[in-house]
Amino acid sequence: MFNKVYKLVITGILVIVALWQFFEGNIGNGIFILLLAGIFVFLYYKNEMILMAFLRLRKQDFPGAKKWLDKIKDPEKALTQKQQGYYWYLHGLMVSQTNMTQAEKFFKRAVKMGLSMKQDLAMAKLNLAGIAMTKRRKREAQILLQEAKKLDKHNMLDEQIKMMKQQMKKI
Repeated sequence: MFNKVYKLVITGILVIVALWQFFEGNIGNGIFILLLAGIFVFLYYKNEMILMAFLRLRKQDFPGAKKWLDKIKDPEKALTQKQQGYYWYLHGLMVSQTNMTQAEKFFKRAVKMGLSMKQDLAMAKLNLAGIAMTKRRKREAQILLQEAKKLDKHNMLDEQIKMMKQQMKKI
């Protein structure tokens, strides 16, 4: 909705107005305005369009998630680096259903940009390993599977990793 720079400017203006309200003696107004500024700080670190896309993906609504992601016109300017990583990660998840080559590009870009949660990074590497396996690049798939296993601290992807290793034996 707003560019990341605009969010910081709005936050600065709201903090100044809140301080002015405190000095005027309107404590309630100042607290409310500070809470409003906190919303813009939150949205600086967690982009609202990406949050809505994640909610759509939870419901398995891929067209709805794509619609939310398409509202971000220029991700390099509108998003921080971690948000760009999640932007490309979500695009990779959606495209992986139809076009593996393009999904591989998106996942590689997401890994390069960085994902803040190790579980998401493990999932991206697991997807990259699957794509490498389908393209008969066994060595690359093995390396990516090992990296995904190291990143998966809670063993949530353990079954998928075992299944991929069994499929890799057939190649």
